[in-house]
Parts: sequence; structure tokens; C-alpha cells
Amino acid sequence: MALQHIHRLIGEKMRILLLLSLFITFNFNASDHSGDKAVLAAVEKYYAARTAEDFATQVAMESKSGVYSTNSDGSFHKPVQTLTVADYEKNAPIGLNHVFFPEAVKLSDDAYFVRFYYEGVVGENNMPYRTRVTTTWVKEMGKWVIKTQHYSSAAYGGVHQTTRSDFED
Repeated sequence: MALQHIHRLIGEKMRILLLLSLFITFNFNASDHSGDKAVLAAVEKYYAARTAEDFATQVAMESKSGVYSTNSDGSFHKPVQTLTVADYEKNAPIGLNHVFFPEAVKLSDDAYFVRFYYEGVVGENNMPYRTRVTTTWVKEMGKWVIKTQHYSSAAYGGVHQTTRSDFED
């Protein structure tokens, strides 16, 4: 009788431990996507500012130590740049583009890899524009800022032909 009582107590305790471990495991593995949402909101804000020619917002959302940019058009990597509102005003692109299908991948608590498609029209003739974009966003002073960006044409081919100016600063 005492042995049966001990087995019943052990069985009850095992069930409690099993339920508790399942509960803890489920809660431990439940993903917190609040960081993803914050980074994706920053991406939307940055590119909306770019479209609206709100260069002050754009500059404020770039890393204070500069942004590394690359285009997959056959040209060389660009050196790190810290651009100003005046720089953007001088070189404002004409067009209307939007972010499509953004995805954020957490690299660390303070860094995310984000990829998306950027599509619309560019130039005075509103030529179709489509590119794949990969970016890295880092947290500086409590806010998400862009640190790297890579634009890779998704416009059905067409690559840059190397010219002498590609080798000049």
C-alpha cells in the first residue's frame, strides 16, 4: 500500500514537472518580434522620407559613422559616406519608389539584416525601376539607423559596362 502511494505521488509530481517544463519551453521559444517590427518601421520611415525628399529625416536615420553603399551594376564598392542634407539636395533622384515585401533577420540585439524590393519609376520620363535591396540596421543611441545598403537590379538584366571613370575617385 505504501509503495502504491509512493508511485502515485511520483506519478503526480512527474506530470506536474512535465507540464511545467512544457510551459517553460513554450514560453522560452515563443519569439518576440517587437525588434523586427521596430526595424521594419524604421525602413518604411527612411524610404518614405527618401521619396518625400525629407532629407533631414533621411540623414538622421543614417549611422553617424557613415553608410557603406554598393550597387550590383558592375561598379566598384563605394567608400563609407556620411552625407548631409545639402548632399542629398544636390543629388535628389527624380522618381517615386516604394518598399515591397520587407523581411528582417535579427543578427544581434543591436543589428538586423533587412531585405526587400524597391520598385516604382525614376527619371523625368518615369522609367520603370525595380531593384533588390539588402541593408543592415544598427541601434545607435537607442534608435535604428541604416549602416549598409546594397542595390541589385531586378530589372530583367542590364549590367554596367566598365569605363575609365570607374577607376577614378
